Amino acid sequence: MGICGTAMGAVAAGLKDLGHRVSGSDGAVYPPMSTFLASKGIPILAPFSAANLPVDVDHIVIGNAMSRGNPEVEEVLNRKLAYLSLPEVLKEQFLRGKRNLVVTGTHGKTTTTSILTWLLEEAGGNPDFMIGGLPANFGMGCRLGGETDFVVLEGDEYDTAFFDKRSKFVHYLPEIVVINNIEFDHADIFADLEAIKLSFRRLLNLVPANGVVVINGDDPNCLEVASGCWAKVISVGFGAGCSVRIEDAEYLPDGSRFLLDGHRCEMGLSGEFNVRNAAMALTAARAAGFPARALAGALPGFLGVARRQEVRGETARGIVVVDDFGHHPTAMREALAGMRRKFPGRRLWAIFEPRSNTTRRRVFQNDLPDALSGADGVCIASVPNPEKVAAENRLDPDLVARELVGRGVEAYHEPNADAIVSRLALQARDGDVLIVFSNGGFDRIHDKLLAAM
Repeated sequence: MGICGTAMGAVAAGLKDLGHRVSGSDGAVYPPMSTFLASKGIPILAPFSAANLPVDVDHIVIGNAMSRGNPEVEEVLNRKLAYLSLPEVLKEQFLRGKRNLVVTGTHGKTTTTSILTWLLEEAGGNPDFMIGGLPANFGMGCRLGGETDFVVLEGDEYDTAFFDKRSKFVHYLPEIVVINNIEFDHADIFADLEAIKLSFRRLLNLVPANGVVVINGDDPNCLEVASGCWAKVISVGFGAGCSVRIEDAEYLPDGSRFLLDGHRCEMGLSGEFNVRNAAMALTAARAAGFPARALAGALPGFLGVARRQEVRGETARGIVVVDDFGHHPTAMREALAGMRRKFPGRRLWAIFEPRSNTTRRRVFQNDLPDALSGADGVCIASVPNPEKVAAENRLDPDLVARELVGRGVEAYHEPNADAIVSRLALQARDGDVLIVFSNGGFDRIHDKLLAAM
């Protein structure tokens, strides 16, 4: 149920490849997932209906977007059918008995998981993987069921299903865990930062004594969560107290260079945040038994991830449109710093859609002006589907824009993507860089900006 989700569709295809008979349903069916599943011979029914459930079904896999009131959920419960969450299926069908490397943290999970997967691939590990994005080196976000000892997974702290409110990552049988950083996020399911820390502690309590935990040694929250861990803990960072040190970092317009435990590393990603991501991935790969020199040699071949500071196009006027998945103040601040290095001397616009369950709320009302003030100009859209958040708890984008103006930043609150495009068609100058922050499609704003400019 919910088969057209990126992870659900990939796992459905993996189950079919294992020889199971697989079918699915969704509220809406559309390419590319629908065509991919069709190529695998997997039938899809839409919309959701109790009649969609097969008479002779053995197991129902229920996606975490499903909730009570869905006609298929109600039919499953009424018929007392056997049901599972997607992480449970992953655990039993693809992860048990494997060497699982799980990458977690508030920021940088997708990039770090993609780098780690690439490093293992180049070093001969031929890993299976599940990534919440599209790494350019692979052209797909998931590969399962291969003849390999290694599985690399992006470990999400979001909840598992309506019937299992634990974080997804507790199902992944980790041998090696990476924790990039820990901050407050997912305000719809976590009450506060302490609740998030508890979830990470539960994950680390599952790492075997012969496993390894790689943490950001410069993050006090990571240090706190890892204290008392049964497994070996390796701290990575710039600080003198880290067991693996990042040193001599150079941030260039077309990439970065740094030393990691004395090994010279280079890559095509720019900025301190990406240096940290790469250092975490390199350390995790070394912990899995791969030689440091071979890993450093593989790093320059990493091509990046779609929607992570991805240049979508450049107009005849030299205006560049960049797409970034950032939706947390820390991630946006770091992305803007990276864009400053990549496009030195050029005017930088930040375009933000407060779409995530957390940024719709007032949680980051005071943090967003700090994060976005790294841009020369800002356009912030209205909160989509505002009725989903009570007015007294809802973010005030107009106040964010006014605070930015008070700091000397040109800033506008506009109702939607089209209004932002119209605004920037007047305000943008030749050579400007426009970076779009959204964890959704944002009404195809990237294409509209390129056309309007």
